[in-house]
Amino acid sequence: MNAFADWLLSLAHALFNPGFCPGDWVWATVAAGALTALFPVVGAVLVALMRKFTGNRYDTGTIAAIGVIAFVFSFGLPWMAFNGISGIYRAAAEGTSSLSKADLATLNREYCSFIGTQSEYLGGGQNIFETIFYPSGNVLAYGYYLGALVGLPLLALLFMILQARTAMRRGPKWPGRVLWVGFVMFVVFSVGVSANAGVFLWLGFIPIAMLGIIPIALVGPPPWSVINKPERPRPELRREPPPQVPPPPPPQQQPPKQYAPTAVAPAAQELAAAPGPVPMPPGSTANGGGRYRRIKRLGHGGFGTVWQAVDNQLGRTVALKIAHAPDRDTEERMRREARALAMVDHPNCVRVYDLVEEPDGLALVMEYLEGQSLATAVDTMGPLDDVAAGRLWATMAGALAAAHEKGVLHRDVKPSNVILDPQGMPHLIDFGIARSRGDSTMTATGMMIGTPDFVAPEQAAGAAASPASDAWQLAATVSYALSGYPPRGTRETPMAALMAAARAEPVSKLPQRSAHARLLIASLDNEPRRRPTLHTVVREVEGFLSRAGKSMDGPVTRIVPRHGGTTRAMPPR
Repeated sequence: MNAFADWLLSLAHALFNPGFCPGDWVWATVAAGALTALFPVVGAVLVALMRKFTGNRYDTGTIAAIGVIAFVFSFGLPWMAFNGISGIYRAAAEGTSSLSKADLATLNREYCSFIGTQSEYLGGGQNIFETIFYPSGNVLAYGYYLGALVGLPLLALLFMILQARTAMRRGPKWPGRVLWVGFVMFVVFSVGVSANAGVFLWLGFIPIAMLGIIPIALVGPPPWSVINKPERPRPELRREPPPQVPPPPPPQQQPPKQYAPTAVAPAAQELAAAPGPVPMPPGSTANGGGRYRRIKRLGHGGFGTVWQAVDNQLGRTVALKIAHAPDRDTEERMRREARALAMVDHPNCVRVYDLVEEPDGLALVMEYLEGQSLATAVDTMGPLDDVAAGRLWATMAGALAAAHEKGVLHRDVKPSNVILDPQGMPHLIDFGIARSRGDSTMTATGMMIGTPDFVAPEQAAGAAASPASDAWQLAATVSYALSGYPPRGTRETPMAALMAAARAEPVSKLPQRSAHARLLIASLDNEPRRRPTLHTVVREVEGFLSRAGKSMDGPVTRIVPRHGGTTRAMPPR
């Protein structure tokens, strides 16, 4: 440490040693502080360069690399510099310095009467800890030291946070905390530095910490092609094909699991994503064979067409989701959607019955839900009241939680994907797994981003979907049901809405007068780990309904008109 500090101080003295008050070595101390501030800048630049290749994939190796960089450049090297330079000055004041005779001669020189000899001024006296917590009786001097030894490090911390955030552009900001937390450790462990030397070291540190943001910004964020680059498939998933039998049913008495906001059940998720046959109910068949008689077309888009049909064998009404000219990838995505939905057993999630070959394409046979979408209901009749919105939120949160328990993510929760049946009960449809290659809601890597107005900020920035992103989309849907607007407001184009989501712009159209306002603010937090879990949401909303004397199981039918008037009930269809 002494050799490193001796080299750094000698370099600073060679670069900047004006021979006027307060002295050449005092000015060299300022230069040494400036050189020390370069180390955290270099660390942030290295992290920004690393993200050019890793994007937003933070596995164990990436986090370890950021941790090592933070330890070396934000903590280790600055700590060695500050404490080593202070040690050199203390040794000079005690007459045991290893400096050359020429350096000692100039260090013992007096430039100003109020400073005295530089060696005694920089190396004698109290250290930072003693100066702050055991002050002398001079109030003016204590205020000077308090501003310099506490205020300047706090200002430097602000610049360190800005450096970390600049290095983490187009991605989550939490890895950047590793950088400035290392800096905080450096400040704490430098309280043994001589107080006078510390003042001038921090004076030199501040300008470089501020200007250091510029080179980090010049490195730039990682390109979108790297952010959206798909992860390599795991080799073990390719070596061993899945068994060609239906998955066994889950144990009946297994208690529900509690997942952190950003966790997904890995084993179940792999099962839902793996290719293989879909569990078929008794009496079903592998091909259409005229079994399903189409009644009317319900919807049409880039993926295909949805028909209302009748199952001629069982005599029930179903919905046929038919892909247009599917390739192998599209068929495989449809099989994954069928497998995922078959695993979820919840009364408010759409049920899947079969996967068949129809003359015009592969068809997913699903439960037919009669009614209208939440988007249509709010658009035509006005926002929901707090009780109806609470029932909607709790019911849909329970449905999503049941899907997450099976490792299934929705990825595209929005008002048009919530159907209100004739009894006013909400149902979640269109799990966002199967999409055509040319669908506009699919990124170049095949990642489902959902409708831009209702996409979670981390998804828009390129991060993988998670239960937390589903929870954000559900909260955005409930906010729309209460206010009639997406939480971030509307944009002129879908691309503008997507960019607003990627920049994590603050929500601006929340229903401020709603009883759910605080829970909505928490659920729409830009940081996934700070959002309440779906189980917490259900518990909070159930508490509200209980205090209001209402049941959670009631229909979602009450409507608040947009512009005055009396309250009207939503028609059943």
